Amino acid sequence: MIMDGGIADAGEMDEVARLGLGSGPVSRRSFLVGSAAVGLGALGLAGCATSGGMSRAEAARLYAAVPEEKFPIPAVDVSKIDPKYYRRKVQYPSKEAAGTIIVDPSKYYVYRIEGDGIATRYGANVGRQGFLWHGEAYVGRKAEWPVWTPPREMIARQPEAAKYAGGMPPGLNNPLGARTLYLYQNGKYTLYTIYSTIIPQSIGSGVTSGCTGLLTQDMLHLYGQTPVGTKVVVLPA
Repeated sequence: MIMDGGIADAGEMDEVARLGLGSGPVSRRSFLVGSAAVGLGALGLAGCATSGGMSRAEAARLYAAVPEEKFPIPAVDVSKIDPKYYRRKVQYPSKEAAGTIIVDPSKYYVYRIEGDGIATRYGANVGRQGFLWHGEAYVGRKAEWPVWTPPREMIARQPEAAKYAGGMPPGLNNPLGARTLYLYQNGKYTLYTIYSTIIPQSIGSGVTSGCTGLLTQDMLHLYGQTPVGTKVVVLPA
C-alpha cells in the first residue's frame, strides 16, 4: 500500500547505519533510504564535469547552504551525486503547457516545462518496485516545512514509528523536508508527493513508497514556480 509522504520502509536499518546514513532508530535517513542504500557508494565517481559541462565547483555553488531558511539547510556534498542529476536546462519537446511537471521514474528525472522545447531537469529519487504509480494529477496543496505523520500501515510494520503517530515536527529530520507538493486527482489526495531530501545518495535510485524526492535546493527552485493547480504527469516506469 502507498504510504503517506512516500517514505520507504526501514527494514534494513542496520545496513543504513553501516553506511553512515542513520542518526538513530527512527530517522529521516532510515525511513527514506532503506535497502536501496546498498551500492549507492558508486555514485559520484564520474569526472569533474557533467554532460552539460557543469563543473563540480559550479555544482557546489548551485547546491550551497541555505542559511536563511527556518531550519538552515546544509550544502549538498555534490561528490555523492552522479553529475547527470545536477539541475540544468535541457531540450525537451513537449505538448504540455509551460509550468507542467513531468516525472520520469525510469530515468530518475523531474522536468518543469519552460516552453519552446526547453525544460528544467532535476535529478530525483522515485518509488521502488511494488510502489510505482503513473498517471495525471495536479498539485492540490503545498506546504513549507510540513508535519509528517506515519500511516497506520507503517506503524504496524515498524512499531518504532509509533512515537510519531501524532506527527513529527518540521525540521531537517522530517521525512518530507523543507517543501512538499501534494498530488491530487478529482479533488482527492492520491497519497503521492513530490518532496525534498537532504540525502544526495538517494538521487538516481528507487527508494520510496511511490513518491518522488528532489534535493532540497532543487525543490526550493521548483516549489517557488509551482502554484496550486499545476498539472503533473507521472510517466510509466
